Amino acid sequence: MNLLLDEVARATLRLAEAGVASPRTDAEELAAFVHGVRRGELHTVADADFDARYWECVARREAREPLQHITGRAYFRYLELQVGPGVFVPRPETEIMVDWAIETLRAMDVADPLVVDLGTGSGAIAISIAQEVPRSRVHTVEIDPVALEWARRNIESSGHGDRVTAHHADMRTALRELDGRVDLLISNPPYVPTREATAIPPEVRDYDPALALWSGEDGLDMIRELEAVGRRLLRPGGAMAVEHHDGQGIDIPWFFPEDKGWRDVLNRKDMARRDRFVVMRRADEDD
Repeated sequence: MNLLLDEVARATLRLAEAGVASPRTDAEELAAFVHGVRRGELHTVADADFDARYWECVARREAREPLQHITGRAYFRYLELQVGPGVFVPRPETEIMVDWAIETLRAMDVADPLVVDLGTGSGAIAISIAQEVPRSRVHTVEIDPVALEWARRNIESSGHGDRVTAHHADMRTALRELDGRVDLLISNPPYVPTREATAIPPEVRDYDPALALWSGEDGLDMIRELEAVGRRLLRPGGAMAVEHHDGQGIDIPWFFPEDKGWRDVLNRKDMARRDRFVVMRRADEDD
């Protein structure tokens, strides 16, 4: 075992003792970041090239600073995004919802689908859709000015700035100029119940922006309001997807009733087979 791998093993133990959920992965990611190699190339780093800054990064992670804040990057589908203080770190669970959105758009008989992403954060959802549905036009909304700057930075660096437009606005009232025209609306809104604050990991509670997390005592305040937003923005037959807490799936379909023009309201599961997002469509002339 070379010096770096030995230090990674020691770091893994320290991170595990600190309560980090994925200590080995994080120890390796930090080593790869500091030494400018891929995780699978750590064994190639010569002992003489070991960088003591590694232990500075380990100490920050040991204090439960998010891995992505230390490295300045987050991976989402085929993207490497810039992230840091003031922006919500995108989660792997959201990739499943984006996969559904992309498949839905590809199945539509629409040449240039119009998409709205509400509460964009880093821009992960919007950029992924623009990248994987090449003729889509995506409007993305963010109320937090700091997060919006991260999104604009990622949109610009992605090369899809000609088809992704970022708006500084409240998702509940934004984009009235698109009323009744949107083919697909997607949102990862705030949905963490305030009553669960003490149970939330410090990486989330202390570092993700409050506007991206909390949504009332039951976590459903914003999702309740999104029903009216979807009804306003979507065209007849348009589709919608909303991410939620894994314990909220039983309640949310009731927010999108048939008598308000909603059809095919279903919960979808994440990689752990937990309810993670709800999908639906607006009624059209055939319903």
